[in-house]
Amino acid sequence: MKVLMFGWEFPPHISGGLGTACYGLTNSLGKEAVDVLFVVPKVHGDEPAENINLINASNVAVHNGPSKGIRLPNVSNTTVYTTSTGKEVSVQEASGFTYIEVPSGLVAYRSPEFAESADSVSHWNHQHGEAPMTVSSNETKNNIANRHATQRSPYAFSGAYGPNLLMEVEKYAQVASELAKKFSFDVIHAHDWMTYPAGIAAKEASGKPLIVHVHATEYDRSGSNVDTRVHAIEMAGMHSADCVVTVSDWTKKIAITKYNVPKDKVQVVHNGIISKKKEEIKFESPLKRSPIVTFLGRITHQKGPLYFVEAAKAVLAEIPDARFIVAGSGDLLPKMIQQVAKAGMSSRFHFTGFVKGQDIERIWSISNVYVMPSVSEPFGIAPLEAIQAGVPVIISKQSGVAEVMPHAIAVDFWDTSALAEAICSVLKYKSLYQTLKRNSKAQIKGITWDRAAKRLNNLYHELTEQQ
Repeated sequence: MKVLMFGWEFPPHISGGLGTACYGLTNSLGKEAVDVLFVVPKVHGDEPAENINLINASNVAVHNGPSKGIRLPNVSNTTVYTTSTGKEVSVQEASGFTYIEVPSGLVAYRSPEFAESADSVSHWNHQHGEAPMTVSSNETKNNIANRHATQRSPYAFSGAYGPNLLMEVEKYAQVASELAKKFSFDVIHAHDWMTYPAGIAAKEASGKPLIVHVHATEYDRSGSNVDTRVHAIEMAGMHSADCVVTVSDWTKKIAITKYNVPKDKVQVVHNGIISKKKEEIKFESPLKRSPIVTFLGRITHQKGPLYFVEAAKAVLAEIPDARFIVAGSGDLLPKMIQQVAKAGMSSRFHFTGFVKGQDIERIWSISNVYVMPSVSEPFGIAPLEAIQAGVPVIISKQSGVAEVMPHAIAVDFWDTSALAEAICSVLKYKSLYQTLKRNSKAQIKGITWDRAAKRLNNLYHELTEQQ
């Protein structure tokens, strides 16, 4: 079985759970004798790629003509294309396809409003790579037009989530079409919305079946304030796919109710975790012996950071020496800092900014409890990583990981009183703390990428047999 797979990031150059999931799945698919051709916008050379073939999209020549936007198959009930900031998105019907003229300003996993005005704020994602190539000022418009009309050359992808994201998504789809004509494969597998146009283009060029893997939806990221450009891409991807894979039943329900995907077309494949031994971290905490409550993730609406702040007020009323670590960044970071200051808790909160690798392990080594109060969490790999590091977790009921951890402490994200009570209980009662650590570690033994890979391999064979 050979799979042409499209992803937007791959370790160690990751921004969150998507890159981690792609690595876990591809590594385990190799054990299933699945040959994966994994395409990323930019290969840096230090990626761990033992069981896969990494393809650098930045090395594939594409046409350099003027942008026409992202070409998507027409899908019913995707007729509203006005952003939450009031900007109109130009839509034009032609030959059974929709051409969306894309204005700048969209940045993945941030609200559209923030993309317009908060350039000075450190974003949650790890930026890397060079900016797209620019045209020198002495080139005339005619020369540029003539050059674009005939030239084919690689596009210099940044591989990041910046203001040029939709331009890169468009170019990535062009690369996908070229690769689908060049390589032999059985199935196409596209991870998250940035790669759905690529998956559609590869399917058109090859006729092979397409799986779109939904790691998150615009409704998770933005609630009811969806960016209609992203929603249109997600809608087209799910309806063009032969199979839609979601990371949880929670996300499956969203695909069915919000995107009108037929129920029998959606398959749930829960995420996993790469098994590793707990490392002995030599790290002297500057927070001395204070009990430490940790929030680690994007500081966005989806992750519920403001509910974390509200719960912290109640925790400090009962445990005055508690400390709170906030690891990550995002569009709600300024508001979160403001809320903390307004409540007079600045001396108890510690904001680290975006962290990765060894810095995350250092945070786990000093944490007494990890809290994930997500408003809408498709799955949530961080709680599994915390448990593996020996940290008890409290999760929201509105998360996919709750489906595979029935004995974990779970509260409604909006119930900050219940959240605070749960935090206090874990910090005050050693027996509860130890029980959670022991039971949680036992639970995650079966939550593996190997199990997810077996399920995906079965789906690959089912699709090829149907074809």
